[in-house]
Amino acid sequence: MIRLIGYFFGIGAVFFLGLAAVVALYLGSVTKDLPDYEVLNSYAPPVTTRMHAGNGALMAEYARERRLYLPIQAIPDRVKAAFLSAEDKNFYQHPGVDVTGLFRAIVVNVQNMGSGRRPVGASTITQQVAKNFLLSSDQTIDRKVKEAILSFRIEQAYSKDRILELYLNEIFFGLNSYGIAGAALTYFDKSVTELTIAETAYLAALPKGPSNYHPFRRTEAAIERRNWVIDRMVENGYVTQSDGAEAKAQPLGVTPRHRGSYLFASEYFSEEVRRQIIERYGDNALYEGGLSVRTSLDPRIQVAARKALQHGLLTYDERRGFHGPIKTIEIGGDWGIELAKVDAFADVPEWKLAVVLAVDDGGADIGLQPSKDASGKVVEERVAGRIEADNMKWAYRSAKGDRKTAKSPAGVFTVGDVVYVEPTEGGSYRLRQPPKVQGGLVAMDPHTGRVLAMVGGFSYAQSEFNRATQAMRQPGSSFKPFVYAAALDNGYTPASVIMDAPIEIVAGGQVWRPQNYGGGAAGPSTLRLGIERSRNLMTVRLANDMGMNLVAEYAERFGIYDKMYPVLSMSLGSGETTVLRMVSAYSVLANGGKQIKPSLIDRIQDRYGKTIFRHEERTCENCNANDWEKQDEPTLVDNREQVLDPMTAYQITSMMEGVVTRGTAAGKIKLDRPTAGKTGTTNDEKDAWFVGYTPDLVAGLYIGFDNPAPLGRGATGGSLSAPIFNEFMTAALEGTRPTKFIVPEGMQFIAVNRKTGMQASEGQPDTIMEAFKPGTGPADVFSVIGGEEFASPEEILKNSPQANQAVTGGSGGLF
Repeated sequence: MIRLIGYFFGIGAVFFLGLAAVVALYLGSVTKDLPDYEVLNSYAPPVTTRMHAGNGALMAEYARERRLYLPIQAIPDRVKAAFLSAEDKNFYQHPGVDVTGLFRAIVVNVQNMGSGRRPVGASTITQQVAKNFLLSSDQTIDRKVKEAILSFRIEQAYSKDRILELYLNEIFFGLNSYGIAGAALTYFDKSVTELTIAETAYLAALPKGPSNYHPFRRTEAAIERRNWVIDRMVENGYVTQSDGAEAKAQPLGVTPRHRGSYLFASEYFSEEVRRQIIERYGDNALYEGGLSVRTSLDPRIQVAARKALQHGLLTYDERRGFHGPIKTIEIGGDWGIELAKVDAFADVPEWKLAVVLAVDDGGADIGLQPSKDASGKVVEERVAGRIEADNMKWAYRSAKGDRKTAKSPAGVFTVGDVVYVEPTEGGSYRLRQPPKVQGGLVAMDPHTGRVLAMVGGFSYAQSEFNRATQAMRQPGSSFKPFVYAAALDNGYTPASVIMDAPIEIVAGGQVWRPQNYGGGAAGPSTLRLGIERSRNLMTVRLANDMGMNLVAEYAERFGIYDKMYPVLSMSLGSGETTVLRMVSAYSVLANGGKQIKPSLIDRIQDRYGKTIFRHEERTCENCNANDWEKQDEPTLVDNREQVLDPMTAYQITSMMEGVVTRGTAAGKIKLDRPTAGKTGTTNDEKDAWFVGYTPDLVAGLYIGFDNPAPLGRGATGGSLSAPIFNEFMTAALEGTRPTKFIVPEGMQFIAVNRKTGMQASEGQPDTIMEAFKPGTGPADVFSVIGGEEFASPEEILKNSPQANQAVTGGSGGLF
C-alpha cells in the first residue's frame, strides 16, 4: 500500500511539475509582450475644451470625447460608493483580482451552460483599468490572463485611489460622454457634487452597457438596472433603506445637456474663437487638449448688439414686403405632426413656427408648432392663436412682385401656410419673416482692443457665415476719416479749405468723374464741413493733393487693408475690408492714436492650468510687491506703438462729433455723452455703414445683401445704420457714467468762421471753436486747395452760389 501510495504520489508530482512547466511556459509567452503599465503615470486623456465669456459664464464646449478630468479628491463619496456597489464591492480589499467573485462567476456560467445566456464576467475595477488603458476588448483567454497579470502589477505600483481615479475618468457612458464629470453634465446638466442618489446610481449602471440602458430607447431596462444598483448600495451600507426606497421611486429624470453654445446670442463669437484656436494650435488641441479659454465677450453687451442689429434688419426687410410662407402643409389630418417636422431657428427663441388654420379679413387663426422632449419626440400639444390684421399689415405688399398689394390677410395667406410668429403683449401674435438682408456688428474697448460683442448676421442657425469677420465689403465714406487723419498729420488743419467742384481723373485712357451723393458741388469748404457733409469731390481733391501713397500708408498703418492700391478711387472707400478691421481702426482714433490689436481671447490655459496665451501685453511695475515700503505706486507701462499723433486723433474725433451733431448722422444719434462717428454708403446703395465711438466704447456695423445688390434709393448709412448704432449704444452704455474725450496737452482752441475757416472776430455769427496744434491756426488769407486762384472770401462767396449753398446746409456728399 505504501509503495502504491508512493507510486501515485510520484506520478502526481511529475504531472504537477509538468503542468507547472506548461503554465510557466504559457505565462512566459503571454507576459513577453505585455504593455508597460507605467504609462499610466503620464495618463493624459482627451479632455473637453471649455470656452467662457468675460464674466466666467460658459459659452461653448468642444470635444471628440466629452470628458472633464476630476482628481479623486473632487469626486464625492456617494459617487464612489455607487460605482463600487455596481462594479467591484471588494475593490479596497482584493489585490487586483477578486478570487471570490471569480469563483462565483465560474459557478454561474457553468449553471447557465446551454441556456444561451451571455457569460457572466468577474472583472474588478483594476482589471477594467488594465483592459481600457493597456489591452484590447477581445474576448479571449490570453487577454483575460494578461489582464489579471497587469492588475496585480498595477495594484503594486499605484494606490487604490489612483486606480479608481483612472477608472472614473476614462470609462464610456454613452451619448459621447467619457468620465464621470462629463457624464453628469451630459445626462443631468449637473456637476458630480449635485447628483442625487438615483442619478448617481443610473450613471453607475451605464458602464456595463450604455446602449442597453439608453434613457429614452430602453427606459424600463435603465430604471431596472438603476434600482439594482440602489439595492446594492443599501446592501453594502452606503445608503439607508428609506433613502434607497425613495430613490427607486423617482423617475429616471435624464435631461440631456444642450450642445454647442450655452450662452445666449454668442454663437458667432464662439465660432470665431474656435477658428482662431484651430489656426493657432491645431484641431487636436481644441478637441482633445482640455483648454480653458477666457474670451472678452460681455454677455450684456452681446445681447444688446444682437437685439439692435436684428431690429434694424427686420425693420428694413418688412418695409419691402412679404416673401411668402416658409412652406405649405396639409392640415386635413394631424397638422401638429407635420408642423413639427419643419425646422425652426433655434437661436431666435422669441419666434415660433405656426400654420395658418383659417383666414379672414380681420386676421388669421394659427396653430403653433408642438414642442419636443429631450429625446426629440414630439409632445402632443395643439396650441392655437391668432394674428390680427394690425400685426401683419406690412405683409400686404409682396416682396416677390408676383401680386398686387393685398388689402387684407385673406390676400396674403392660404390655409396650410407655415410662417413665423412672435407673441405680443396683448396675447395675440405678430407675423415675422427671416430677412433677406444681412449685416455684421462689432463692439470693442478702444483702450485694450478687447472685442466685447460680435454679431455676424440675423441668425447663426440661418447662416453660419460671420459677416463681422469674413465678409469683405466696401466701407464707402466710413473710410474718409483716415484720409482726413493723414492730412491733419501732414500740415493740414480742420480749417483748411478745399474746392468742392467737379473733377476728372484720366488714367490709362479711362476717365473717372466722381460725384457727390445727390449730385452737385458746394464750392470752397473746410475740411470739417467736408467730413461732416461727406463730400466725395473734396475727399478726392484732398487725396490727390497729398498723394495716394501717403493715404495708402495710413490705411495700412491702421490695419484697414494689408496692402492698399494707391489709386484715387480708394480714397472713397472702394477697397474691401471687414467690420472688425474698421472698428479696430476707429479704436486707434478713440484712444489717442495707440496701436490696437483686436482680440476675442483674453487668456488660454492648458489642462493643467498653465497660461499659454495672454492678450494683455502691457507690463505692470511693482505690482507684485509683498509689502508696501513707501515705494511708488504700481504703474502700467503701455508699450504699444503710437501710430497717430494724439492731437491729430483728437482733431479728427472733434470733426466726427460734428458728423453726429450737424452732419450726415444728425438727429440719428441721441446719446447722453460725447459721440463721434461716420456714415458710409457705397455705390448704388449696396452697403450702408456706421462706425462710431464714445470715449470708452467703439462700435461699427454695415447692412447689405450677401450677394451685393442695391438696398434702394435713400438707403444710406445715416438712415439705416446710424439708428442701429444709436439703439445698441444706448443699451450698452446704460448705467455707465458719461466721460469726455481727452484733450491732449498743448492743444489750442480758436474760434473760426465755419464758412471760410478763418479766425472769427468776437460776436461774429456762424463760428465754431476749432482745435489746432501748437504752431498752427486759421489761415490769414482765404486760400483754396484745388482752386485755380486765391481771392478774398467775400469775392468767392459772391461769385459762387454753390459755396453759399454749402455753408447754409446745402447738398451733401456720399452719406
